[in-house]
Amino acid sequence: MSHPDDSDMPSMYGDSPTFRMARAQLDAVGEAMDLDRGILDRLSLPKRALIVSIPVRMDTGNLRMFTGYRVQHSLTSGPSKGGLRYDPAVDLGEVVALSMWMSWKCGIMNLPFGGAKGGIACDPQALSLGEKERLTRRFTDEVLAIIGPRQDVMAPDMGTDEQTMAWIYDTYSMKVGYACPEIVTGKPVELGGCVGRREATGRGVVYCIQEALDVIGIRPSEATAVVQGFGNVGSVSCIELYQRGVKIVAVGDRYGAIANERGIDIPALSRFVASGKLLKEFPEAEPIASEDLLARPCTVLVPAASERVINEKNAANLRCRILAEGANGPTTVAADAILSRSDIFIIPDVLCNAGGVTVSYFEWVQDIQQLMWSESLVNDKLRELMLRAFHQVLKLSRERKLSMRTAALSLGVEKVAREKMKRGLYP
Repeated sequence: MSHPDDSDMPSMYGDSPTFRMARAQLDAVGEAMDLDRGILDRLSLPKRALIVSIPVRMDTGNLRMFTGYRVQHSLTSGPSKGGLRYDPAVDLGEVVALSMWMSWKCGIMNLPFGGAKGGIACDPQALSLGEKERLTRRFTDEVLAIIGPRQDVMAPDMGTDEQTMAWIYDTYSMKVGYACPEIVTGKPVELGGCVGRREATGRGVVYCIQEALDVIGIRPSEATAVVQGFGNVGSVSCIELYQRGVKIVAVGDRYGAIANERGIDIPALSRFVASGKLLKEFPEAEPIASEDLLARPCTVLVPAASERVINEKNAANLRCRILAEGANGPTTVAADAILSRSDIFIIPDVLCNAGGVTVSYFEWVQDIQQLMWSESLVNDKLRELMLRAFHQVLKLSRERKLSMRTAALSLGVEKVAREKMKRGLYP
């Protein structure tokens, strides 16, 4: 079974390598599941995609135009759910692919959500706080017709944070005439945010790593880790691994990378970066070339930055026992084929980084019920759901002799496809 050829692919999506990657993954799952061709074709495209022009008055007084996207892949299982990213490279194909992965991720975790994603093509580092606020509020106004607590719920992603969500919450609430905290997740705790939400993705990554270490028979105290990315996901993953006795031997971000074979003092590094200094300048580790980071020997490699960083050029150079995909889509299809011939235990992104959307679900439920949970309850429930999903994927992988990625995607796609077929087409 295969997808229509590229000539049948919408050009607005087909030019995106990230979208092609998501389609290829779905194609592999369709073959493994013998999925009905009509359902496969339906799942390969989003339900809707909105492109908006966003005029923003800059601090200089000049008017500048930005392009924004909100894509809802599926509304079959419930409201769509997904982050909003600010990045210069954002395009429609990337956002569509990310929304598809969100659908499968919600399916794997058995959450009552479909997948969505949003993005604005901009450099958030180059914008003042006031410019970001005006950009966010105007984007919210432009997509107002398709968002809502029962339609589409946003969350932070690359380049956005709690403050971004607070602006969306306020803008939406002003439009509808009442406070509606459940319109976003990942907002400040003072506004109805969930304790533990910021740490949830990285914490979920580490819950999966713990189980994988157990599967291959290595104790955390005997393990080493290399982490690419020191943003929200990467930094929390480092802290959680460090607290469990794993030695972090190398860390990198967009500005550079550092290594220390004796282990990096992660709390000290976190304080150093929080003070406004660059990670590569940390005095208790040696600077290394960023391109060498992924190839450093370690027990656990955590790509927690961006898409397609592991590709056909470097996949054969990986020297890890476990690949824990903290980022979305870090491994290309070609790289997957290479890694399939190795003994690397892969925890695929749709499983590994599902902690964020899981705790977002907790936050949405709490806001609707107006009942706040304790952080210990949040973490306990997160661990329970992550471990359940991990072992479901592992079991399916072993029973059907599938890769962990195909097994994970199969669980997610199967849930969405089953619900789609039960509901039927209209009219």
